[in-house]
Amino acid sequence: QVQLVESGGGLVQAGGSLRLSCAASGRIFSTYTMGWFRQAPGKEREFVAAIRGNSGSTSYADSVKGRFTISRDNTKNTLYLQMNSLKPEDTAVYYCAADFLGRLSKSPRDYDYWGQGTQVTVSS
Repeated sequence: QVQLVESGGGLVQAGGSLRLSCAASGRIFSTYTMGWFRQAPGKEREFVAAIRGNSGSTSYADSVKGRFTISRDNTKNTLYLQMNSLKPEDTAVYYCAADFLGRLSKSPRDYDYWGQGTQVTVSS
């Protein structure tokens, strides 16, 4: 069983920054692919970014490339998402997720465990 707990969401003005964290339980955190997804009201959950375990390879949605950075600290079992140059369209609940098979997938269906989400609101 893996538990994921997100933190760091909040209200920020357009152009501002936030850093999300996701604390994970489990002894083999370093082998999981970890991902960030988001879901705005009335919309489907969408991929934001993912990072492989040991290799650290990353993947980003086109809408966040150059603005968001995903990273992980395997010694602390923690995943991060640094979000810069935030836009009102980034407003959503942000979720972290874990994929035990270590893929670099953009599909929510490929992720096995999910956190409860943290709200990010960007005002214009």
